[in-house]
Amino acid sequence: MDMDNRQWRYGVYLTTVNNSLEADILESKLRAEDIPCLKKYKGASNFMEIVLGSNTTQAIEIYVPESTLEKAKEVIVPVPIEDDFIED
Repeated sequence: MDMDNRQWRYGVYLTTVNNSLEADILESKLRAEDIPCLKKYKGASNFMEIVLGSNTTQAIEIYVPESTLEKAKEVIVPVPIEDDFIED
């Protein structure tokens, strides 16, 4: 199945992140743009996050409603920060 067309809980696949910190940052960015999202935990990662307060062992998949997929892709595009610090 094509990764872009995968569905889970009424959402379509957006991306995979490496840990709960990255997932929380993306979730915050998406929600700031009024895009709801769901996190799908792999293996015992959800348990690890509950017990230890963070998940650094398993990937987390992020899903958004299909109608917001294109906007969500634009929101999560990385922007190089070196352009912000150009010295004269």
